[in-house]
Amino acid sequence: MTRHDALEAANAAYDRSLLGALKSIDANISTASGGLSAELPYTMLEFFELTASGHVYFRVASSDGLVELGNADLPLPPGPLEPGVPRFYDAEYFGESVRLAAYRRTVDIADRAIPATTEGQPGSVLVQVAESTQSRQEFTRRFVQRAALRDGLVLALMVLGAAATLAIALRPLSRLARGVQERSPDDMTPIADTDLPADIRPLVAAVNEQMARTQALVAQQRQFLDDASHQLRTHLTTLQMQIDYARREPDPMQVQDALAAIGGEIARATRSTQQLLALGRSDTAAVEYAPFDLAALLRSVALELLPQARAKQIDFGIHTPNAATAPEFMAVADSGLLREAVTNLAANAIAYTPAHGTITLSAAGDALGWSVNVEDNGPGMAPEERAALGQRYRRGSQAAAGGSGLGLAIARSIAERHRGALRLEARPGGPGLLAIFWWPKP
Repeated sequence: MTRHDALEAANAAYDRSLLGALKSIDANISTASGGLSAELPYTMLEFFELTASGHVYFRVASSDGLVELGNADLPLPPGPLEPGVPRFYDAEYFGESVRLAAYRRTVDIADRAIPATTEGQPGSVLVQVAESTQSRQEFTRRFVQRAALRDGLVLALMVLGAAATLAIALRPLSRLARGVQERSPDDMTPIADTDLPADIRPLVAAVNEQMARTQALVAQQRQFLDDASHQLRTHLTTLQMQIDYARREPDPMQVQDALAAIGGEIARATRSTQQLLALGRSDTAAVEYAPFDLAALLRSVALELLPQARAKQIDFGIHTPNAATAPEFMAVADSGLLREAVTNLAANAIAYTPAHGTITLSAAGDALGWSVNVEDNGPGMAPEERAALGQRYRRGSQAAAGGSGLGLAIARSIAERHRGALRLEARPGGPGLLAIFWWPKP
């Protein structure tokens, strides 16, 4: 780009001198004597040759070819000339690069000095002036060299200045990086944002927020492990005590009772382990949304828990919208996690509801989302107790023996993973509890 600009500047400057010589020759052409006369300005041409630092050529020729002055073999313009308009162009002349200016002047036919052309056009005179481009090329070369040296120096200074500015600007970030690298793996304290540039503080705030969430998750997992180990140790201790009692007891009937107690404790331990695994999965497993038949899910849960309900002679049923006309009731959620939540809610209802009670599983849906309701006519609970339930290992005052207090916690965790909620309300129209598991459309 610099070379192109330099070449344009050189042509603009040198072409002025070329045009001056062309006009000087044209001004000395006359037909007043009845013929064509041209008084060449040799002093001007000599001066022009000195300023051009090279050879200068000229040509004056009439359109009829009878008059030819100067260098008759100068290259002609690449196209026809418009009378009275000079044209500049480049060409080769005897192996030398030259810059030419050509000008065609119409001569008054009344003078009869120059006859018309064979095509009937009026007579004219062609004036050409050429100079070597050596001085132009030398000027362009020096100009480009100086520009390259100047631009290179400016670029080097800009690079050095930018590097120094970046080094100063990034020094707080480097200090922050070293501080983070020197931290211990379990250090979750917030990163101080003092002495940091304003544009880095949002990043530090986001990192602190993420560390706070990670710290809460680690604390939750640590609490989960502590609670799980405590729950399993309790079952194992009880089993060990019952086994020791059975070994010492000589009465076969007492041994049978001890074995029955061991079987019951193993069942409770199995249930607790399954709930612990379900709780861990509900906290960490990715929610995989997919359409499924919600009515079929409720039927499968009811069939799974029907033996427990029959053992207490509980009227256990399900209700879905339009069950008679449209047996399918489609919803979108993680069907595996949802089944786990409904199973725990229904199992809790069976555990709380006394014999000969009633439990109903129902589903509903609208434009906002879906819900699964578990309604029983058990003893129910006080409002303050309903607000506290759903926390891990928190059991109601009417809880059945052997419960671990994880069923509602599992259901609440799964509801939160679906961006929904679990609500515990008093059953309308009488004693009992209504558990509502609601989640929105994804």
